[in-house]
Amino acid sequence: MVKSEERLLAAVLYIVSFIFPIIGPLVIWLIKKDESSFIDYHGKEYFNFFISYTIYCIIGGILTIIIIGIIALWVLGIAAVVFTIIAAIKAYEGQEYRFPWIFRLIQ
Repeated sequence: MVKSEERLLAAVLYIVSFIFPIIGPLVIWLIKKDESSFIDYHGKEYFNFFISYTIYCIIGGILTIIIIGIIALWVLGIAAVVFTIIAAIKAYEGQEYRFPWIFRLIQ
């Protein structure tokens, strides 16, 4: 059973990413990863998501030379917001959420 504090911090990890994209989640994850496997899981999942979507945005930026890149960037932006909100809700409910379409580089 996941503690209430762990659920809240895991949800905050995602929500604070809207304000401080790398620093906020990194601080929470580094401070609490050794104390909670739940927060460690969500921290790794967030950074895998961040790395993957950064790569996708770079590719989309390159593809703006042809019109498809503009559409791809819009879709990526909307997907990033939606998936982050879903992850925050799942974390607050005490569930592990796996982002779709990401590279799991951090194990």
